[in-house]
Amino acid sequence: MLTDDGKHLYVSWDDYHQMIERLARQVHESGWAFDQILCLARGGLRPGDVISRIFDKPLAIMATSSYRAEAGTIQGRLDMATYITMPKGELAGRVLLVDDLADSGVTLQAVVDRLRSMPAIQELRSAVLWVKGISTYEPDYFVEKLPTNPWIHQPFEDYDRLRPADLADRRSV
Repeated sequence: MLTDDGKHLYVSWDDYHQMIERLARQVHESGWAFDQILCLARGGLRPGDVISRIFDKPLAIMATSSYRAEAGTIQGRLDMATYITMPKGELAGRVLLVDDLADSGVTLQAVVDRLRSMPAIQELRSAVLWVKGISTYEPDYFVEKLPTNPWIHQPFEDYDRLRPADLADRRSV
């Protein structure tokens, strides 16, 4: 739910999973057949995993990071992993790049530029759940385009503040 001032978007687990399914449906309905999925860690791990399972395609992972300070709420310098983790082979053919959102667009554009320089990749398309209004990059597939630049409160953010010693105080479900 987007707040009235447009500064915050709160997402429940149910909404989050429905958005991933909507994204998968959008890719499917486009008719584009891809060979592999590359997700960006950390935000793209969950959507990438689910989409990999739905399409029964191999999942590769690339770590990127630009949010570090203040429990991951302040953007800093972009760090991009040198290597891409895959179960076997190389990233090649038609690749679907998956992340959770296009925030400023800097990360996605940098990754796309790097991937397009790889000769084994024949075609590359990108997919995210949200595109913020300030993004300079527009993915091929997205579920929701936000007119503003809200902080998206994803359901797993509780774990950013949870530490191992805190687990004893939590009730198991």
